[in-house]
Amino acid sequence: MRLTRTPLVAAVAVVAAAFAASSALASKATSKPTAHASQTATAHSSRTPTAHTSQAGLEVGVADENPSVFESSYYKALKLKISRYFLPYDIAASSKEKAQLYYFEVWISRAETEGIQPLVAFYHNFATPTKMPSVATYTKDVEAFLKLFPQVTLLQPWNEVNRGNVRERSGNYDSPTPKQSAQYYLALKKVCPTCTIVGLDVLDSTTPAATIDYINAFKKDVGSKNMPKIWGLHNYSDTNHFYDQGTRDVLNDVPGQVWLTETGGLAKLSPSFGFSLSRQKKATSYMFDIADAHSKITRLYVYQFYGAKNEKKASFDAGLMNYKGKPRPAYCVVYEHLLGKKKCPYKTVKN
Repeated sequence: MRLTRTPLVAAVAVVAAAFAASSALASKATSKPTAHASQTATAHSSRTPTAHTSQAGLEVGVADENPSVFESSYYKALKLKISRYFLPYDIAASSKEKAQLYYFEVWISRAETEGIQPLVAFYHNFATPTKMPSVATYTKDVEAFLKLFPQVTLLQPWNEVNRGNVRERSGNYDSPTPKQSAQYYLALKKVCPTCTIVGLDVLDSTTPAATIDYINAFKKDVGSKNMPKIWGLHNYSDTNHFYDQGTRDVLNDVPGQVWLTETGGLAKLSPSFGFSLSRQKKATSYMFDIADAHSKITRLYVYQFYGAKNEKKASFDAGLMNYKGKPRPAYCVVYEHLLGKKKCPYKTVKN
């Protein structure tokens, strides 16, 4: 499934406005997925905090590039300890990424204040989004990032590696080949050998075979000696079509843990899904059904906290809250699941 949002760019105006305000104050089956045999997850870094859990062993976070999430009473009520942020690979090295660097500095400062551990995923830059960096350039630039932010120890070499070469109204950008993904992964391991690195971050698809082909090519290029112990998956397609074949295919194909590094019920995705909070609520519940059925899935990052400003016209909206900070029904699904409550105490907005 192709998501039509453009990373960070779409969030910049929201982040700036929120910061200013705060400173002034993805074969259908509607049945639940079949559980796999229990597995023990051992690849976490000793620095990994104990996050609030859903099923035993599943750590859950809510990701959003907007730093104001950490000040929301609704966010605090979820008692979360992990979040995720994706940013340009050269954010610390390029003079053209100063605005992006500023937004991340604000975000991570507030995350640290709230005791939130960040998972950072690198992505294309905005100066040359259709040009993949050389391994030497990538190495130099991520090393500069880690020198600037040594507290970041959970990393992903590239966000959604199998998106392909995207040409759309919201922006054009390219994605790495499996060989390039292997090279970036090995380079990041070398730059930070003590970091916890999620080996590959893939987006699921209505045709899972393409995702598996990419993973297998990556595994061949990275070699058995350097095989990742943690893999990232964005299973929007399964979650929102109410099946789990793509997720199961990935789980069966990779060794070790799988982190759902980005997932969630979609309120809107053009042209696939029209705006519907009731459908989003159902998909959010199914998201947990998938994760709870597979013990190999050890982390889940819901994306995202705040919805789009013009929710009915937006191309992408997965917010648990609306733009004004009012909870949607999907928020209550997360609240009840994480806190073990039968009834969410918050009044939610309607379509």
